[in-house]
Amino acid sequence: MQKKQKKQSKKQGESISLLPSLIALASGILMGLTVAPVGAWFLAWIALVPLWVIILTSAKRKNQSPPAFLWGIGYHGVALSWITGIHPMTWLGVPWLPSLAITLFCWGFISVLGGVFVSIWAAVMVRLNGQKPWLRILIGTAVWCGLESLWSAGPLWWSSLAYTQSPHNLVIVHLGQLSGPNTVTAAIVAVNGLIAEGWTNHRDAEGAERTSVSFAPLRFVSKYWVIATGLLITLHLIGFFLYSRPIAELPEAALKVGIVQGNIPNRLLRSSEGFRRAQENYTSGYITLANQGVDAVLTPEGALPIFQRNLMETALVAAVKEKGVVAWIGAFGERGDSYTISLFTFNSKGEIVSRYDKSKLVPLGEYIPFEGILGGIVQRLSPLEAHQVPGSANQIFDTPFGRAIASICYESAFPEQFRRQAAVGGQFIVSSSNDAHYTASMPFQHHAQDIMRAIETDRWSARATNTGYSGFIDPHGRTLWISGYNTYETHAETIYRRQTQTLYVRWGDWLTPLLFISSGGAWLLIQLGHTKKISD
Repeated sequence: MQKKQKKQSKKQGESISLLPSLIALASGILMGLTVAPVGAWFLAWIALVPLWVIILTSAKRKNQSPPAFLWGIGYHGVALSWITGIHPMTWLGVPWLPSLAITLFCWGFISVLGGVFVSIWAAVMVRLNGQKPWLRILIGTAVWCGLESLWSAGPLWWSSLAYTQSPHNLVIVHLGQLSGPNTVTAAIVAVNGLIAEGWTNHRDAEGAERTSVSFAPLRFVSKYWVIATGLLITLHLIGFFLYSRPIAELPEAALKVGIVQGNIPNRLLRSSEGFRRAQENYTSGYITLANQGVDAVLTPEGALPIFQRNLMETALVAAVKEKGVVAWIGAFGERGDSYTISLFTFNSKGEIVSRYDKSKLVPLGEYIPFEGILGGIVQRLSPLEAHQVPGSANQIFDTPFGRAIASICYESAFPEQFRRQAAVGGQFIVSSSNDAHYTASMPFQHHAQDIMRAIETDRWSARATNTGYSGFIDPHGRTLWISGYNTYETHAETIYRRQTQTLYVRWGDWLTPLLFISSGGAWLLIQLGHTKKISD
């Protein structure tokens, strides 16, 4: 009988110990549902609360470790599940099973990396046990923003908490004009922290009340919930003020841009048939738009998958020489024995006057990290060439219409790329991408990233993709037009060159250092106060 009771109590203990892990994983998954394809952006304001509460609970029970790793796996794994769309890569010559292995490795690696970063944050939060709640919130917000900044400085970056609000909550995304995406991230973390601290405060107070003579649970509407509500409203009011400012549309700054979405599947793009179709689609699209009176035509990343030396022989460049309309053509540049993914500016005479080389490359997809060690292994799995190189981090992109902010595909996730180009005079954004090998959720997330960059820099944006979604975005992040998916399309819109500079463009991410300085200073003052009390 006693053995049976012990077994039952052991099972109950195991189920109880598993509960925090399940809750952490579920809340991470909820955060992952904030982006496409679900787009439940409002969940971001509460999805971190369960993990925060679990951390506070585990800190009090010093024998438990918070399951923050599972929260990170849930969030990044769900948000970036579109990575699985690269399988199968048979069109690249990668056999089916190695393709599956590479795909699962990439998805698993980025999810685990996200779990590691959240675990680091949780470890700091556990060490703050016993500190005042407001200090935990301040330090927790600073550390989260610092970790996102650290992650975004590397080659693998996409799923900031800030992008959970784009494109649906444009009002709050406007906070990015102040100090970049970390402003939005800080808002989300702080509101979640206030709700979590309020919940813990309410639960502790309610427990204490139950042990006394009277019980009035309505008394415990935590002050932290009131502050969280006030902060959420205030931040949206600030965002609404920025969102409501009129956009000057001066006739002398107008630029009519056409986009060609060629819709060439990647499995065909490297074949002779695919190249024939690419020439045909982009040349006919260019001519159609030129006849509509556009000033320039933008094509996607790798629209013509050939080297720069062969571009002059194409029908598209011949059409540029005939029509005299500027074209931005995606192709391959050359650098010694290596090549770059590039965007070339052809002037009205059909001459190349500028070139932008993609500087943020996708690990494994576009280059091999630690090539000296891993190069042989990867090339045994696949016949892919491993000689693509990044462009310089300090490029400028001058065009016949003035300096532009250029971005190729994956670079849309790196706000500093856009901020730097805006700071040196970029007046409008041209974004060129090829998302053909993914499901529709990825290009929609990609469009959401470009919306954030347009808002942060206060610039109009033209975005051309191979298969969708192409579009035009105004400086308030409003989509003026968006293409269909897996369709051939041409479209023209008037955008406007701008020379304004937001606080973010001028000063960069000043908020994160400020959070660290203020939280560190507050912690130091509290420690000095404790030391003084002890000495007294």
